[in-house]
Amino acid sequence: MPTFPVDAETPRSLIVNPPLTDAEFEAMCAAEEWFRLERTREGEILMNPPAGGFTSSANARINFKLYSWWETHQRGKVYDSSGGFHLADTSILNPDSAYVGPAKLKGLKKDSLTGFPRLCPDFVIELLSESDSVPKAKQKMERWIENGAGLGSLIDPHKKQVHVYAPGRKPSIVRGKAVEGSGPVAGFILDLEELWRCYEI
Repeated sequence: MPTFPVDAETPRSLIVNPPLTDAEFEAMCAAEEWFRLERTREGEILMNPPAGGFTSSANARINFKLYSWWETHQRGKVYDSSGGFHLADTSILNPDSAYVGPAKLKGLKKDSLTGFPRLCPDFVIELLSESDSVPKAKQKMERWIENGAGLGSLIDPHKKQVHVYAPGRKPSIVRGKAVEGSGPVAGFILDLEELWRCYEI
């Protein structure tokens, strides 16, 4: 699969007919130099360009805070935005940050984690960039929950708020100084004032 640079005319998604097999899609992801690729459950391949400076800085802060929380117990695994997960609905999605608890990792062999793990994280974070579609980002959060995530946070730095998703309830909006984790990430606290400073010079 050839790679190409990002410009104004570059498509952001494509449909391959016949659809790629899972192995072919993983090989395509491994060969692609410019985009992070995702596959929806409908088979559409989404091409996500590299993050801008502010978004990249905020992503680094989020992953640092989640990993720091993990170090307090060292159970399960933390993943960053370069990781993809093969979900039950056949989609392959990339979170900006994620945590998988020990129960979902139990019994897996090393080969299971070499490619895209066939599991859904227990906790996912998605960070909106200026180019993201808010409706599509919300739909993606719903897909995470439908596939087994116990908690999800959609962070909107432009409105300085966080949409919190969990199974069986409507999303809530958190504003203020921090957002606190629950369920699979009980005890995790993301300092929002600190995060918003990633968007300052």
